[in-house]
Amino acid sequence: MTQPVMSPVPEATTRPAAAGAEWLVRMLSDMPGEQEGKFLYLGMHVRGPVSSVRAGARTFLEPNDLVFCDPARRHLLRFGDDCQMLFFRIPQCYLGVSEAELHQVVGVPVRGGEGLGALVSGFLSALAAEAELRRTTVGDRLSRTAVHLLSVLVVELLETDTAAGAARGARGGQETLARIRAFIEEHLMDPDLSPESIARAHHISVRYLHKLFQNDGTTVSQWVRRRRLESCRIELGRSHRRFTMAAVAHRWGFSSPSHFSRAFRGAYGMSPSEWQSLATSAFAPKAA
Repeated sequence: MTQPVMSPVPEATTRPAAAGAEWLVRMLSDMPGEQEGKFLYLGMHVRGPVSSVRAGARTFLEPNDLVFCDPARRHLLRFGDDCQMLFFRIPQCYLGVSEAELHQVVGVPVRGGEGLGALVSGFLSALAAEAELRRTTVGDRLSRTAVHLLSVLVVELLETDTAAGAARGARGGQETLARIRAFIEEHLMDPDLSPESIARAHHISVRYLHKLFQNDGTTVSQWVRRRRLESCRIELGRSHRRFTMAAVAHRWGFSSPSHFSRAFRGAYGMSPSEWQSLATSAFAPKAA
């Protein structure tokens, strides 16, 4: 396999104007060994088959595509025969993000033909091509601009990853909430139904259970009480059977008839007995 190389020049550097300052951007023919830390490496695809493997998904790079690299995780990149890549080395301290955040973007391919990826790719390509310019004061400024662009690119990748994660989490949360609501419907008559028993049945924490309902604009207790009251209202309104208020309250898990009566009036604006009389009279057969 042909090792990826930058150009016929084995190594080129761009240095800041200040004497003794750390190199901002260094272009290499290949990634160094794993002992080189505190740097982030950016690969730009030039030609040949190169792919990035992340989370089990393999993405083939196209010319000018970018990918952040880590010498300790070089297995995330697969190089085919006669491939060519341009590598840039940037000190992590200049990027303004934590090492954990940099870890998140390693192996993530960035398309060089669209959006911010196109801007960064074009700028770095021009910087690499100007061999004479790199060692001038203007080159120093361009090097700093390159680092700034890369820091912006890292932040954009992190925000995209966070948004995608939030969307996945939201879908998963809604599915869990739907299962919990179905469970509540099946156990409405259980007087021991509580946030603790619901969370235990679904192998989640009570705190997460409360968060799911909070995101939906209510609480666990409010939801259970609402569904119990609705079941009581339906049962009391049946014209063909007459149930006592105490019996209905007990059947649907209310601790006492007085508690049930107060909750019912708060929800529907009338007492259970008033609702029962109104509902049954509405369906009573009319005299000829």
